[in-house]
Amino acid sequence: MQLLVEQSLNAVQLGFTLFLLATGMTLIFGIMGLINLAHGSLYMIGAFVGTTVGARTGSLPLGILAGMAGAAAVGLAVEMAIFRRLYHRDHLYQVLATFGLILTANELATILWGRAPLLVSVPDWLNGSVQLMPGLSYPVYRLAVVGVGAAVAVVLHLLVERTRLGMLVRAGASDRDMVAVLGVDIAWLYTIVFALGAGLAGLAGILAAPIQSTQIGMGEQILILTFVVVVVGGVGSVKGAFAGSMLIALVDTLGRAFVPGLFKLLFSSSVADALGMSVASVAIYLVMAVVLILHPQGLFPEQR
Repeated sequence: MQLLVEQSLNAVQLGFTLFLLATGMTLIFGIMGLINLAHGSLYMIGAFVGTTVGARTGSLPLGILAGMAGAAAVGLAVEMAIFRRLYHRDHLYQVLATFGLILTANELATILWGRAPLLVSVPDWLNGSVQLMPGLSYPVYRLAVVGVGAAVAVVLHLLVERTRLGMLVRAGASDRDMVAVLGVDIAWLYTIVFALGAGLAGLAGILAAPIQSTQIGMGEQILILTFVVVVVGGVGSVKGAFAGSMLIALVDTLGRAFVPGLFKLLFSSSVADALGMSVASVAIYLVMAVVLILHPQGLFPEQR
């Protein structure tokens, strides 16, 4: 029971990290029709910038703000310099261009920070554990990540559902051509949405930095999970991004925690560990396949 609760909390924490990444990606693809493989690089940039500022100032909150701002600034510059020329191009051009950006970002990060992973120190007020139940202590920082993710989810919901910008975002996801015809400066709407998505990716990166090391290529490791979330949740839908993030995080985390143990009932420990981890690794793709069979547009697709 204790292990189940602990792994479920780990899944929720991973789910909010995926949500921050998937929200930006799903809005960018839903509104702009842009396949951005470099979204994970913005996650990496946020982690590196935030880690550096946090280390030099001794303040993790300043590092978090710097990571968000750095990723948003890079996203803004890349959108204006490169992506504006790709919106009406075939998706192959977008894939090739963003793949090139991944390589460029990794090399620039190597030049600036080197190949050695960077470690982030958690401040004293977030260090330590809190006892959730007898025999189960859980890290305070992971609970803080869950709290920040939940707060951002509420703010995003209010932004998308209750503001004029949110109305334009939802309309753009439904029919961007009609939004442009109605007199909305669609180019600036694209820029705002892209900068917002980049900032959220940077926030996810710096929040994850104390849990995992900040290193070159860390964005590619989580990018695949993010794509699965977007497909499962439905393109262009913030609600879908949240639901997909939690579902995929639960399947991935609980699968890796419990599937090898189930196989030990049938096989030797060595075989069960290898086979169990292999099955757990593909579990999210099986879930994606089932969802697409039952709901080809995802769980909560943007209504068009």
